[in-house]
Amino acid sequence: MNQIKVGNAPCSWGTLEFEGLESNPIGYPQMLDELVETGYTATELGDWGFMPTEPSALRLEIEKRRLAMLGAYVQVAFKYPEAHAAGKADVLKVARLLRDSTPQGKPYLILADNNAEEPIRRQYAGRATHDIALTPGELQVFTRGVREIATAVRDETGLPVLFHHHCAGYVETPTEIDHLLEKTDPALINLVFDTGHFVFGSGPDSPYANGQIVPALEHYADRISYIHFKDCDPAIAARSRAEHWDYMKSLYNGVFCELGKGCVDFPGVVDWLNKRAYTGWVLVEQDVLPGMGTPKSSAQRNRDYLKSIGL
Repeated sequence: MNQIKVGNAPCSWGTLEFEGLESNPIGYPQMLDELVETGYTATELGDWGFMPTEPSALRLEIEKRRLAMLGAYVQVAFKYPEAHAAGKADVLKVARLLRDSTPQGKPYLILADNNAEEPIRRQYAGRATHDIALTPGELQVFTRGVREIATAVRDETGLPVLFHHHCAGYVETPTEIDHLLEKTDPALINLVFDTGHFVFGSGPDSPYANGQIVPALEHYADRISYIHFKDCDPAIAARSRAEHWDYMKSLYNGVFCELGKGCVDFPGVVDWLNKRAYTGWVLVEQDVLPGMGTPKSSAQRNRDYLKSIGL
């Protein structure tokens, strides 16, 4: 019997972690209710303030729906040493909320770069090249900040820490993911592997651009603790690159489509997880901007698709 469990994220309802977006018309009660109604059993926190920030109130909202809280994603401008102290404070604030609202669990504190905030990386998302990567010195600063903040989370809260590779940030391409992992200790920090970000972020000439990512899962197997299921529409990705769209325009045009409608080899991913006796969670993420699409209907179609491939 399949032991893999399936959750969905606030970003599938238009709650995205970027500044300057219009407010999301869907509040957390509606999002959580629709998540349950469409067959999911877990979620992540979303933006700070989207769900309650008082631990007992958050715990009540999650437990009364019989959900699991899987973690929270926090961006830090790791490239800049002057941003590390404020970043650590933000991360620890979220980590304490997770710890205090989930006394029976160990949700993930998920670190990420401040994706889509650097103009050059935002403009070249999905087609990043070596010349816009971090320099060796910048990579040292970046990874030192990741290690220091991960250590602070572990020491204060005991929560496991992961890093999320992400388009429009400085850990987007396979080479950039490799560099981060080479400079971090698996006893301290591991990877949340995001299928859609990996396919789009690997670039047009990557062997993974067609969605055949099982070899990448094998490559990162020892560092993958958790999986985000996101699909990538190859036609939209190709148009984004040909017309030089920035990351937000790619999102608006649906580069991350409903599961099974893009190119990601989800049957292969599920088979790989089963062969490794993976018993954790997969989290559906279909990034949409506030007010975009039909979140509940999409969530239902995504859940139906996963059932059709054995989840």
